[in-house]
Amino acid sequence: MKGSIIDDQRTNAVHLSTEELQRYSRHLIMPEVTADGQRRLKAARVLCIGAGGLGSPAALYLAAAGVGTIGIVDFDDVDLSNLQRQILHGTKDVGRGKLESAQDRLRDINPEIDIELHQCRFSSENASEIVSSYDVVVDGSDNFATRYLSNDVCVFEQKPNVYGSVFRFEGQTTVFARHLGGPCYRCLFPEPPPPESVPNCAQAGVLGVLPGIIGMLQAIETIKLIVGIGEPLIGRLLHFDALKVKFRELNLRRDPQCPVCGENPTIFAPIDYEQFCGLRDEAPIPAISVQELKRKTDAREAFELIDVREPFEYEIARIDGAKLIPLGEIADRMDELQREQPIILHCHSGQRSAQAVRLLQQRGFSHVYNLEGGIDAWSDQIDPSVPKY
Repeated sequence: MKGSIIDDQRTNAVHLSTEELQRYSRHLIMPEVTADGQRRLKAARVLCIGAGGLGSPAALYLAAAGVGTIGIVDFDDVDLSNLQRQILHGTKDVGRGKLESAQDRLRDINPEIDIELHQCRFSSENASEIVSSYDVVVDGSDNFATRYLSNDVCVFEQKPNVYGSVFRFEGQTTVFARHLGGPCYRCLFPEPPPPESVPNCAQAGVLGVLPGIIGMLQAIETIKLIVGIGEPLIGRLLHFDALKVKFRELNLRRDPQCPVCGENPTIFAPIDYEQFCGLRDEAPIPAISVQELKRKTDAREAFELIDVREPFEYEIARIDGAKLIPLGEIADRMDELQREQPIILHCHSGQRSAQAVRLLQQRGFSHVYNLEGGIDAWSDQIDPSVPKY
């Protein structure tokens, strides 16, 4: 790629104030940037999907760099467990909407920029309309459905998709841009993994500083695309191992058979990504709410409460009366369960316990139920003394 994604007409229509000349002086004296590059940054519109671990550092540095308009899509509230990595938010923001918190922080960083808030779930119904008005998309999402959605919409709208992901001690980033000659996310991952095979950060954890590194790399790539300098990570995936402090680069190729950006595409509009990623099952998993579990407990009804999390999680927080049988041990310890009475299974948020319900159903258990929202929902709605993590 050569040149900026921001055209000269838009750049020339932008002027830098005296205060902006001082604010961005360290950019202006760089021959690769100069005032022209700074005007391109001011003219640019960047959309951040998520105000979480990756979106926080990306948005902070894009705001500080002078990107004229930053849009943020998020619908969540700030939780205490977010603060270990989501540096847009502080302790005083716990309980506030992430967009409200993010706006305050970014305005403090740079009052010269415009901030556009999209208080909604990024979905097939609204994604195209949201993305169409931006120049670059920074994908800070933490689930496969949103990643496939952001990828496909960016292909349709011909927008660079600056991708990032983190897991435990490892992270990776690249720029997906079919219209600039590179591959798209589907070229790298044609099919999503089974939903039960890849735990998210809430289940597996993540080193708090790791999203900072990957999010900053996403910000760097975005700035390079806007200013038109360097070699963007188009067709290259950068992998980072925090434990070894090693970067590894992998070359990516376009897939001619890709259903979105290939030679004979078959997908031309957003699809049902939850169904595509296996998040919807025709046979619903039997479940009960935390309120129903509380009622059963208070009424002293006969049932077994099984905690399928790991022992270290059980040490952090537990529901009184729950018996610990980690998911990986369920198959070998079924003889400890009583088939004649209801069995309620729970984990952190409900995903692993749903797997356990399916497993027990396959082995002939007929009265098994998943606790909706897991111990997280129990802490939120029933017993706040149970620590959240």
